[in-house]
Amino acid sequence: MAAVPPGIRMLVSFDRDQWYRVLTFILTFLLYTSFHLSRKPISIVKSELHKNCSSVSEIATLASSSGSPQPPPQPPIHADMDCSWKPFDKKNYRQLLGAMDYSFLCAYAVGMYLSGIIGERLPIRLYLTVGMLSSGLFTCLFGLGYVYNIHNMGFYVFVQVANGLVQTTGWPSVVTCISNWFGKGRRGLVMGLWNSHTSVGNILGSLIAGYWVSSNWGMSFIVPGIIIAVMGVVCFFFLIEHPNDLKSMYAQNTSPGKRVPTKSWNGVNDGHTEVYHQYKDNQTQSYDTELLLPSDSLCVPAQTVVVVKRESEPSAISFMGALRIPGVIEFSLCLLFAKLVSYTFLFWLPLYITKTAHLDAKKAGDLSTLFDVGGIVGGILAGVISDRLGKRATTCAVMLLLAAPTLYGFSMISEFGFGPTIGMLLVCGGLVNGPYSLITTAVSADLGTHKSLKGNARALSTVTAIIDGTGSIGAALGPLLAGLLSAGGWDQVFYMLMTADFLALLCLLRLVTKELTSSKSPPTSAVELKEH
Repeated sequence: MAAVPPGIRMLVSFDRDQWYRVLTFILTFLLYTSFHLSRKPISIVKSELHKNCSSVSEIATLASSSGSPQPPPQPPIHADMDCSWKPFDKKNYRQLLGAMDYSFLCAYAVGMYLSGIIGERLPIRLYLTVGMLSSGLFTCLFGLGYVYNIHNMGFYVFVQVANGLVQTTGWPSVVTCISNWFGKGRRGLVMGLWNSHTSVGNILGSLIAGYWVSSNWGMSFIVPGIIIAVMGVVCFFFLIEHPNDLKSMYAQNTSPGKRVPTKSWNGVNDGHTEVYHQYKDNQTQSYDTELLLPSDSLCVPAQTVVVVKRESEPSAISFMGALRIPGVIEFSLCLLFAKLVSYTFLFWLPLYITKTAHLDAKKAGDLSTLFDVGGIVGGILAGVISDRLGKRATTCAVMLLLAAPTLYGFSMISEFGFGPTIGMLLVCGGLVNGPYSLITTAVSADLGTHKSLKGNARALSTVTAIIDGTGSIGAALGPLLAGLLSAGGWDQVFYMLMTADFLALLCLLRLVTKELTSSKSPPTSAVELKEH
């Protein structure tokens, strides 16, 4: 008999709960990857909405003078109108593009505060499914503007605002779900790996949008819109919100005869019921189970008894109650400035590369993915280091401190060659996205399950929404300011980014001081911010 392959032995070594945990990890990873995948096309298409028309004319002139048998093309009467997409063919195109970014991100920031509160009171699976289907619709609508030759600025602003609102369903939902399945042990590493979906989505979005940007930029939006809608259907059929959902299902399947009625409570864990099985097989009875057999001397066939443990309904935490959790305000303000830097790169990096390195839209989009590759590594490193040291704020502060001079170096080196640009993109991506990744995942989960909440897990969605919603204010301001400042030169944009990075560091100084002066570090198996 042949030996069982080691891979099969590894697979069968996992129990049922571990398999469901892996399924939840992969599924939520793919779900939020599709969210970022659908946000990225606008940054790739910007250079196509407004082209450097003088360069287009020069290329046409060079082609005609190179001995080509084709007749020289006639110069266009209105060059700006012929090579750019209305209404982005005007001189204030940077402000118009910045306004489009601002429309999406401002709606996202406002909606995020409401999303967490609503998400606590609705089933996560249904809430997330509706959001993803709606986001797919509005993403496709933006691309249909090209198909139907729509040149109304109001149409594009409306689509961006609507898409920003429905995309707020994503982050609080997936963070709550993944936190339900994974405890505090090695949370930084798990969340660091899991949060790479942000960079993976940006990379895939850049590649997909870049494939069609020069030939049919409408497809750069339609394809990502279809992908996120399909993932919404997958979410509806396969997402398991909480391990207790499985306990309830298996209890009902193993109960003999008719189904035993159970009572549940509403909230973020809606429908969760703790069900306990007891068998008359000389096992010790639990504290919440009564002995239903009259005596041991009687011969009674063994029966499966389902006992439902009823608990009082946990109340959802208020907005002000969430703000009073130690560390929420500091990390929220820090994320505001950190996300300002990250989203400025997200929305303006391809255009910056196009203008400074004189590359076409596709090559600039492909090159910009290196920033996200560095972000994946930075997020994982931040999680591992903070797990090992037990100091989330200190880890973020060190990376922010190193990011400021790196941003200045990137603004200088990117003009001196292709090789240095690649290196600085990777380093900047790691240092900028590392703190952003750690705060939005492990820190949010720590604060949402803080000991001051006394076990009320329903606060997690609200805390996550407050932190990410505050960060989204910075995400809205960054691209808008970049659009305004870039008119006076890209150096001003980088000075703004370095200032924001320094302010993010200042927001954490009190927490860093407390961590460094504490008598002992928390154990790495249960990293938690201490109450102060």
